[in-house]
Amino acid sequence: MTREIKVQGTTAAGYEAVRDEFTTMLAQEKPDHAAQLVAYVKGKQVVDLWVGPDTDGDTLFGVYSSTKGAAHLVMALLVQDGALELDREVAHYWPEFAAGGKGDATLRELLSHRVGVVGADTGFSPEEIADDRAIAARLAPQRPYWRPGTAFGYHALSIGALAGEVVLRATGRTLQELYEERVRVPYGLDFYLGLPEALEPRFRSVLPMMASPEERAFLDAQPPQPGTLNSIAFNRNGAQPTDLESIPNSLPVRAQGPASVGGVASARGLATMYAAAVGGLDGREPLLKANTVAEFGQIHSNGYDLVLRAHKSFGVGFQNVAEAWYPFLGAGSIGHKGVGGSQAFADPRSGLAYGYTRRRFPFPGGPAPEDERLVRAIHTAAVGR
Repeated sequence: MTREIKVQGTTAAGYEAVRDEFTTMLAQEKPDHAAQLVAYVKGKQVVDLWVGPDTDGDTLFGVYSSTKGAAHLVMALLVQDGALELDREVAHYWPEFAAGGKGDATLRELLSHRVGVVGADTGFSPEEIADDRAIAARLAPQRPYWRPGTAFGYHALSIGALAGEVVLRATGRTLQELYEERVRVPYGLDFYLGLPEALEPRFRSVLPMMASPEERAFLDAQPPQPGTLNSIAFNRNGAQPTDLESIPNSLPVRAQGPASVGGVASARGLATMYAAAVGGLDGREPLLKANTVAEFGQIHSNGYDLVLRAHKSFGVGFQNVAEAWYPFLGAGSIGHKGVGGSQAFADPRSGLAYGYTRRRFPFPGGPAPEDERLVRAIHTAAVGR
């Protein structure tokens, strides 16, 4: 059943079909659904749309693992500066990490989800989930779940903390501080790794999944699997299992901005970050040089993901968006999705930068089901022009 909805915002000439697609797709959602869609092409904003009660273009949502895109941008900047080297051992920067047979693991392997430190044997507490330093301290002595470099698996809740500890040891600054100084503030981004208290009124809590009776029956039929890599990576194996839907609704998570999942953003913030990173904005040079984008976008892990139990593809940190979801995008596209339905990426070949947020947690978690058609509509308009 569809409903009539009123989409707000603007589209540039030639992008009217994107508004039509946005309207059509979201008319099928629940009345309390809210979403934002923003895109840039070659540094020019071409789409800025939103829909839903108590929502406008400035509303902030939890973006889950789309946060990792900001974390990996900081890593790329530090590699570009020469402050970090991808083929140095992690233990060169963080000696304690060598414990448990991880001494030869490189930063490249860590960022490509290949080191096997996806979680802790006994799980993390809610306080630790919000605190990257606490997670890093727990994982330094942890024996990896596979020999580093031999396979890969999604480090869902740990990769931001691991990368952040490397940044802190190498620079004396936290990843969140460097992101704030080098990325967020210069471009005025509404994308926060640590939401200021004064901006809390702009945040909207995540609404839980509204599964159909058939979908709910499917979920209820899935037996618990304690001790599996998936359970460990998503922190469902400890005394206080993590409820993914509620992560951004935690004030400590929003305030501390853990670099794996703690980001708070609007679609404007997501899209503008990638536009600044790859294409440049307001006459400024891109944050990343072309060879840096190419190296971080090059496929490093491709095939069977031991955690997600499916075919996945990663570059250095960033997800390979074209290989993972949108084969019509250019090779080397970089970005990251969030389990709550957010999505953000840059396609350096077409000059497209994309940001999408939604308030309702999608079934079964991951990119929103409407994303493929929205991305295709924008890409078609961009390439056609």
